[in-house]
Amino acid sequence: MQPIGVGVKSGKDVDKFESMHLTKEKANFVRCPLIKESPVSVECKVKEIKEFGSHHMFIAEVLCINADDKYVNEKGAFDIGKCNLITYANGGYYNLNKKIGKFGFSVEKKKNAKKSRKK
Repeated sequence: MQPIGVGVKSGKDVDKFESMHLTKEKANFVRCPLIKESPVSVECKVKEIKEFGSHHMFIAEVLCINADDKYVNEKGAFDIGKCNLITYANGGYYNLNKKIGKFGFSVEKKKNAKKSRKK
């Protein structure tokens, strides 16, 4: 069977785990399976669904975040650059490994001023 993209076909029509050769893993809090090959999984409980003309927005409570230790850096933070992630948009697949900027300069944590003032 030719593999299909996970976001391309409906799960009601195709077994995506079989098609993409993925492994089901038991979740801690939700009934649906996690994808063992995924570097990070977020288990959520839907609290509200807002319907808009072209889409629905799901508001959820995060119950658990599962991350493989090999994707955590020396400071204990998740390092998305280690994941070799790809994304799908408008019929194409794109690599997500290169950081191209950052957000939040105005709210960025300041370095400890006391350390920089010591002589």
